[in-house]
Amino acid sequence: MFDAIKAAKPHRNSRACHKQDNSRDSIPEHWKLHAEFSNQFHLRKQTASIFISFSTVDSCRSIAGNAFRTTVKIKSYSLAIPQKGKPYRQNMKEADLEKQYAQFPEIKRSEVQKFVDWIHVQPHISAHFSEAEALHFFYACRYSMEVAKQVLDINLTARTHLDEFFVNLDCERTEIRKAMKTVSVVPLPGATPEGYRVIIGKLDDLNASNFNYADCMKLYCMIFDYWMYEDGIQPGHVIVIDLKGCSLGHVARIGLLQMKKFLFYLQEAAAIRLIGFHFINIVPFMDKIMALMNPFMKKELTNILYLHNDINEFYKFVPLEMLPKDYGGPLEEASVAKEIYYKKMLDDRKQMLEFETRHQVNEKLRPGKPKNASDLFGIEGNFKKLDID
Repeated sequence: MFDAIKAAKPHRNSRACHKQDNSRDSIPEHWKLHAEFSNQFHLRKQTASIFISFSTVDSCRSIAGNAFRTTVKIKSYSLAIPQKGKPYRQNMKEADLEKQYAQFPEIKRSEVQKFVDWIHVQPHISAHFSEAEALHFFYACRYSMEVAKQVLDINLTARTHLDEFFVNLDCERTEIRKAMKTVSVVPLPGATPEGYRVIIGKLDDLNASNFNYADCMKLYCMIFDYWMYEDGIQPGHVIVIDLKGCSLGHVARIGLLQMKKFLFYLQEAAAIRLIGFHFINIVPFMDKIMALMNPFMKKELTNILYLHNDINEFYKFVPLEMLPKDYGGPLEEASVAKEIYYKKMLDDRKQMLEFETRHQVNEKLRPGKPKNASDLFGIEGNFKKLDID
């Protein structure tokens, strides 16, 4: 959502600093769940010790000056294995509002409440849309009420008409189950020194015939939505795409219109402050992938797009300490970590379906003329798949 991105703080290259809360209570929910999952699903007789890393940046130095240093404090705690037959976690839980307002004191809750009041008098928007959900838009839009209203409506309208990515969010559906086998989508525990949250997507099944771009992106968006719902507003988000194992066959299965729709949503409607969009393990045919993306990317997105030949360059943006073993870090492999969120969504299938309904509009009740997909994306007939030489 680039009305927010325009004013976003610079990424790690400019060494923007964000002071982190290192208290035990500030451990992100998804990190606690990672620890719980490790205990329950690993075949260990003893209680595991889960090491939690906290990053604190007390001062910054320019790249030209002394080397940038990050003080990392390590704490540890043990979690008992849940009793047999009991669930390993509670149901989908919305981030605590009081903690979010305390973390971002510059946000005036009275203004957010005015935004919520406006939402609740819109006949085409769900009456169950919560203050915490509204807060995501207000924060992403840099506290501009009018921009937040516009982006919220675009977001909910896109979710209503973007069937490929936001409709039928039932984890039991065959196509979602298949996507779960095809890709790993892993929100990383912790944050960068600047406070940014990171999510990594990668292929698990390298057989291109099993790859369906729309279904995999639907799963990606479901994971992202769940993550944000429980994690609350954050200083920024970083998206990482790992291209290891990607072939021309995979690229050929991506439609131009699908790419246009996803990038439209990311740039115009996503309620996040997108700080970085990284590709790692890039492939020789990267030009083919960029040919798909370039027609639909704004300057603001190209400015935060990074292609990494060298994983060491990537570490300048995402510290090694918060990465899975797949990328040289100390955390569990992505294949293990992904099961946390996949199981969470399966356990909370009903809540995800309620989330879907709450984030759509009723066009019959919209004031003025109802909208459709062509109002957002134009005529679809002329789009074809990318030609691969």
